[in-house]
Amino acid sequence: MNLQSTDFELFAVPPRFAQDAAQLDARWKELQRQVHPDKFAAQGAAAQRVAMQWSARINEAYRRLKDPLKRAAYLCELNGAPIDAESNTAMPAEFLMQQMELREAVDDAVDAAAMDEIGRQSATLKREMLLKLEQQMDAQHDWPAAAQTVRALMFLDRLAGDIDRKRATLE
Repeated sequence: MNLQSTDFELFAVPPRFAQDAAQLDARWKELQRQVHPDKFAAQGAAAQRVAMQWSARINEAYRRLKDPLKRAAYLCELNGAPIDAESNTAMPAEFLMQQMELREAVDDAVDAAAMDEIGRQSATLKREMLLKLEQQMDAQHDWPAAAQTVRALMFLDRLAGDIDRKRATLE
């Protein structure tokens, strides 16, 4: 193992968006068993510190690979299309209008049933975008388009958080 390896190399999986969650889980457990600090107790404190660093690196890679949005952003970065969400907020007008309508619906919702419907709409949009993202990344290798889709998914994630917060106030 090499600390400079990509997450995909570390987990011995292909560098693509579509991943087998069970395979990632199994590989994470295998890697954690290999570097567990208790295995290095007899080798002293320095060996245990190195094992802890490896454990942290493995956990970081696992979290990134397990989360579709984080995995997509990471793939874009690896392929020269940084997300730059803070400085690149340009989105298609149609998407922005859709987001405004959903946010207005959240603001106007007066009961849990209305919030559930908005949540379903948002979840459907997210599923559609994740499928689009898989095509852009794994089939087309269109990294700039994928980066824009990742930014759109970030909008949807924030909306999902707003939906959850509003739902909690209505219950």
